[in-house]
Amino acid sequence: MKLPSFGKEQSRFFRFALVGAVGAVIDFSVFNLLTHLTDLSAVFASIVSFIAAVCSNFVWNRYLTYPDSRSKHVAHQLVQFLVISFIGLVIRTPLFAFLERTLIKYLSNTGIVLPFTPVFIGHNISLAVAIVVVMFWNFFANRFWTYADVE
Repeated sequence: MKLPSFGKEQSRFFRFALVGAVGAVIDFSVFNLLTHLTDLSAVFASIVSFIAAVCSNFVWNRYLTYPDSRSKHVAHQLVQFLVISFIGLVIRTPLFAFLERTLIKYLSNTGIVLPFTPVFIGHNISLAVAIVVVMFWNFFANRFWTYADVE
C-alpha cells in the first residue's frame, strides 16, 4: 500500500474538517433543539443529533472530500461509513455522558454567575469535546477503509 503524500492529505483533512464543521452545526442545532424543546435526555439527544450529522457528512465527504473515490459503489461506501460512524458513536456516548455529568456538577458548585446555565454550558462543552475526539477517529478510519481506493 502506497502512503499518500502529506500535502494532499493535509488538503483532504481540511476539506474533511470543513464537512465536519457543517456536521457540527447540524449536531449542535439538533442537540440543542431536542434538549430544549423535548423531554429527551441529553445523552439520547446527543445520539439523535449525531445520526443527523452523519447523514450530512456522508454525502459531503463523498462529493467534496473524496470526489475521486468511485471504484466502490455508493451503497458499499455508505455501509462502511456507517460502521465507522457507529464505532465513533460508541466512543462518543460514554465520553459525552461522563463529561456532561462532571461539568454540570462542577459548574453548578462554583457559584460563578454565568450568562448561560451550567446545564447548557456543560452540555455544549461536552458535545464539543466529543465531536473533536471522534473527528480524528472518523477521518483516519474512513480514509484507510471507506475511501481506501483513493491514492
